[in-house]
Amino acid sequence: MNVTPDPVSLELIERKIYLIRGQKVLLDYDLAQLYGVETKQLKRAVKRNIGRFPADFMFELCMEEQAALRCQVGTLKQGAHAKYLSFAFTEQGVAMLSSVLNSERAIEVSIQIMRAFVRLRQMLASNADLSRKLEALEQKYDSHFRVVFDAIRALMAEPAKPKRTIGFRQ
Repeated sequence: MNVTPDPVSLELIERKIYLIRGQKVLLDYDLAQLYGVETKQLKRAVKRNIGRFPADFMFELCMEEQAALRCQVGTLKQGAHAKYLSFAFTEQGVAMLSSVLNSERAIEVSIQIMRAFVRLRQMLASNADLSRKLEALEQKYDSHFRVVFDAIRALMAEPAKPKRTIGFRQ
């Protein structure tokens, strides 16, 4: 049985998936790193095959999105990736990209990326399913368990980020 090791871990890929314009995407420089090619080589291949990348497969970030992303990531050096706007690839765009790059590594990495997207969808679906079951239990039982249900909801909710106050405080 000939099993090749995973080229990249699912956890690494999941950390590189961003939510931009309401879509889960991977950015060109992260994909280039995963595929083992230079970003300009990846972008050149995309531009040569631009017909394969409609707007729902890939889009170019605007200046505001690029700046916000740079602030969010925080690890980029000043001026890094600033010369050109980044391309953002949806799940379908990543699948198309593997055929454009046409290498064994691109195929292996694309398979891992597809698995990461599937895993994210499963996690979201299971959380939604848990919410529906909790609502059904709430309706079934009386107010004696209201505290328990409220505590479970609080654990399920994303933690609220405290807002920093700016300016003079007395």
